[in-house]
Amino acid sequence: MKVLGALLVAAGLLIAAPAVSEERVTLGWGRMFSNDALGDGHDRWRTGSYQVSMVRGVTFDGELPKQMGDLIEFRAMAQIVAPASLTVAAANDRRYVGMLSLGAHTQFDWRGNEVSFGGDLALIGPQTGISNFQKWIHHSIGLPAPLVVSNQLGNGIFPTLSGEIGRDFAISDQVTLRPFAEAQAGVESFVRIGGDVVIGNLGKGAVMVRDEVTGQRYRAVESAHNEGLSFVMGADLARIFDSALLPSGGAAVLTEDRSRLRLGAHWQGKKSSVFYGVSYLSPEFNSQPEGQVVGALNLNLKF
Repeated sequence: MKVLGALLVAAGLLIAAPAVSEERVTLGWGRMFSNDALGDGHDRWRTGSYQVSMVRGVTFDGELPKQMGDLIEFRAMAQIVAPASLTVAAANDRRYVGMLSLGAHTQFDWRGNEVSFGGDLALIGPQTGISNFQKWIHHSIGLPAPLVVSNQLGNGIFPTLSGEIGRDFAISDQVTLRPFAEAQAGVESFVRIGGDVVIGNLGKGAVMVRDEVTGQRYRAVESAHNEGLSFVMGADLARIFDSALLPSGGAAVLTEDRSRLRLGAHWQGKKSSVFYGVSYLSPEFNSQPEGQVVGALNLNLKF
């Protein structure tokens, strides 16, 4: 943990270094909301999350900078992980977790590859206030109180490092294949390989960020305003080494392999854009009876 903390501090100092003699500005915002109510309709497991990105840099011309640290993404993410029932959890189900993470990441071009690297500070437990927020939401709209929050995982703080490398291959003017590899150490530690296919213009001349839960990518900065409809699909496979969300010794035993399949559609108008996608998430612990389908939504409405 001390070594990971030192690496996280070093990464933060590196990517927070100001660009030489030029002032940074906010280049764009991106966000992704996910919920299983938008997917299979159940309130369980990876039940809801919201991820927001603010990207700062000197300028962006449609291509990632060559220098690490020139482009900085400040990222915040809130997530609810729950057992299958919010009122009476089965003895072998996973425990409730509220998680909040804040971090900074840099994206740059390395020999034609898109690289993302950075660190987050992930907090879990009642200290995040997420369980109280969910209780308030359920009370406000007349849903049963989430009683399982009384047995949620306790407070914890986890410095987390993550990185991804990917490369675009143009199959045609309208079809792009992007294989990628990813690794993370911290609140969850894993290595992952996968790929994404885009049919259309989504991602061209843009800074794209991957949603941590669904694997869907969203646009955080755009340079070209490409109107029209795009379709995306993707898949990935991860080997999981450790997870603070499924601690060892608990009734829910972590599975070593985890996979995701995803589909989505993105529409860009003159001012507004809409993205909707669904992701299949494989079981994350041995006694989880089935996978789940989580929906993802991104709305950018300008009038």
